[in-house]
Amino acid sequence: MTKLSTPEMDGRPVPLLDAVTRPYWEATVQGELLVQECPACGGRQFYPRSICVACGDTPGWLTTGGKGVVHTFSVVRQSGAFPFNQWTPYAVAMVELDEGPRIMGTVIGCEVDEVRIGMRVEVEFVPLNDEAALPFWRPAAT
Repeated sequence: MTKLSTPEMDGRPVPLLDAVTRPYWEATVQGELLVQECPACGGRQFYPRSICVACGDTPGWLTTGGKGVVHTFSVVRQSGAFPFNQWTPYAVAMVELDEGPRIMGTVIGCEVDEVRIGMRVEVEFVPLNDEAALPFWRPAAT
């Protein structure tokens, strides 16, 4: 059994911040997880886009509580791509946020074989640079 911990950030790809994604990435540096919420229809979405996928209006931002449940996951036991091959095994999960949208990320803070569908998780941000931090998911304290 391998305990999943926060991986080193050296070599990890860094996102490009543009007009659509900049608010999301800036919030991560502050320890906040944002999703988009449409003022017209109330739809919520993740990943950031310039239009609401439900009605086509311009979405705003909603700060989430950073908690959710594992909707599905996969354990990566081998990878040929650097730097990911340095971190195996690791679990990648699709987390359904309490606010509705789903977001993908790596689960840390438990044994790889302990990750389960329905497991409560909470976000933990790991800085990439001064402009962005990556959300990871660890078992929720409660």
